Amino acid sequence: MTQDTLPPLGADPTTDYARIERAIDFLRANFLTQPDLDEVARQVHLSPFHFQRLFTRWAGVSPKRFLQFLTVEHAKTRLAERDVLSTALDSGLSGPSRLHDLFVSVEALTPGEFKRGGTGLTIHYGTAATPFGLCLLATTIRGVCSLSFLNDTTDGDAALKELRAKWPSATLVHDETATRLQADTIFHQAPSTRNPEKAIPLLLAGTNFQLQVWRALLRIPSGAVTTYEAVAHSIGQPKAARAVGSAVGKNTLAYLIPCHRVIKKTGVFGEYRWGATRKQALLGWETARTETR
Repeated sequence: MTQDTLPPLGADPTTDYARIERAIDFLRANFLTQPDLDEVARQVHLSPFHFQRLFTRWAGVSPKRFLQFLTVEHAKTRLAERDVLSTALDSGLSGPSRLHDLFVSVEALTPGEFKRGGTGLTIHYGTAATPFGLCLLATTIRGVCSLSFLNDTTDGDAALKELRAKWPSATLVHDETATRLQADTIFHQAPSTRNPEKAIPLLLAGTNFQLQVWRALLRIPSGAVTTYEAVAHSIGQPKAARAVGSAVGKNTLAYLIPCHRVIKKTGVFGEYRWGATRKQALLGWETARTETR
């Protein structure tokens, strides 16, 4: 396979995302000059035709349209549209099986269980391909307990070390089959086929404050963004924006608990524990799908 030939649709989502990430990095660095299709395609070693096809297949929109989603002005517009957390609450989206578009349900460890570090739990873990690169995914009989995006094998070792530290008393079992099946359910099910009666269960381990913040994040609709200050207000602690930021950074369930939807009030996307470029990829991907539904 030459570097200018695409694999079949869906054959290698990890390779697809690596190219997309390089393209987004280039767009982020050069958006003021509005690079054309040929220029961006050269950065990922594809012909303009193949790059346009790859990008549209992944994002659902053209690179030019996606570039608009990456601008601060677009983010400011989204922030000004409405108080998304209040709207979500008013719409009843905080219910146990309809917390957001993935239809997740949440169970938190009790304080005693949290203190014991997962005693009695068996955690099955492994790597899986997603539209945003490889991830390390961990599940228990009570729900998904960890999802970390990876960039390379070193990231995998670090993510596994973090998993062991988070659940020191649990029994960890390497299980690639179960992991891939769960990843397919999370990332590759069309919204129209999701059954709200079969919610994806999440098992959360955190302090009471962290749990409050993570539950608030689940009320942010796909394609929307909010600020740290708005999250603080939504949990009744308007002066706790800095603490909210810390709790957001402690989230170990990438994508499922959508901490990527929290940005700075200036419209700047800010950092993300799994990479600033991946955060923009997630936001742009969700926005594209929201606008094309």
